Amino acid sequence: MWRVWLLFDPRRALVALFTFLFVLALLIHFILLSTDRFNWLEGAGASKFQPQEQQSALPNSET
Repeated sequence: MWRVWLLFDPRRALVALFTFLFVLALLIHFILLSTDRFNWLEGAGASKFQPQEQQSALPNSET
């Protein structure tokens, strides 16, 4: 394993690794925030689209 560090600069490799992991963590969190089920900021029940009442296709014939 020590020979691998002879090929790569340890500081640059670790900075690149931590940067990649940080960007991956941000991406995962934003994907979860965009879903209704896992959005912990707005709550589980808060949805942008409220269900509408079902309307009949036939018009009312009350005269």
